[in-house]
Amino acid sequence: MKQYTLRAFNRVTAQKGIKRIRRIGHSYEFEQIKNYVRGDDYRSVNWKATGRHATLMVNQYEDERAQQIYCLIDKGRAMRMPFGGLSLMDYAINTTLAISNIVLRKHDKAGLVTFSDKIGSTIRAERKANQLNKILQALYRESERPLESNFELLYQVSRKLINGRSLLLLFTNFESAFALDRVLPILRRINSLHLLVVVFFENTEVQDFIEKEPQTIEGIYTQTIARKFIAEKRQMVQKLQQFGIQAILTRPEDLTLQTLNKYLELKSRGLI
Repeated sequence: MKQYTLRAFNRVTAQKGIKRIRRIGHSYEFEQIKNYVRGDDYRSVNWKATGRHATLMVNQYEDERAQQIYCLIDKGRAMRMPFGGLSLMDYAINTTLAISNIVLRKHDKAGLVTFSDKIGSTIRAERKANQLNKILQALYRESERPLESNFELLYQVSRKLINGRSLLLLFTNFESAFALDRVLPILRRINSLHLLVVVFFENTEVQDFIEKEPQTIEGIYTQTIARKFIAEKRQMVQKLQQFGIQAILTRPEDLTLQTLNKYLELKSRGLI
């Protein structure tokens, strides 16, 4: 399975880079009033009920944590680039499996959409016992396609398949500002319906190249171009953020950790 096993969950959660984020405020739905027991949150004491029953009573809440989390994987030619023996799509698949596992363990609903010039796999977000296996089996059958991806199709899926506002983690790649500008209007439309996080990749080979000392005039010239390329990627993040779209620019090997931290951050802030 693209050099991946579900041991990835244990690997990811063991990494020191995962941020421990406290959930801010209440995001709960009232369920019932019950007798106080040691350990109950004192902020949930119901004083009116306490007075009526002459014993301490508290409001019990059901945690509203069953949010819909979709991983959207671009299978187009922009995701065929290889780094460290894996394509960008391979990295996205590995991260999708790890994140979906964690999402389900956090009692959220995990779903999947893959797309290129046509829609591939679609799995509605659920919390069923076999959900992770359904996602794994779907991803096992996936492969890159040598064509441009159709983001308009992705928008249509976001309207028809995905019911209710959801967190969408879009794994894609842009190698130029022009490539982003071409699909930005569609990304903005998707973001108006859902909480969209656009995840794309640093070119680590270019980054490594500019860290070497140039030996020739040609080398200096090439490094100048490479630095402009890296700066352009960072400007893409800023442009997405200007339009209210969450964005992650990451090295391929850091993809899972960066995506997980973003999911935990958004969940702790009550944005999903």
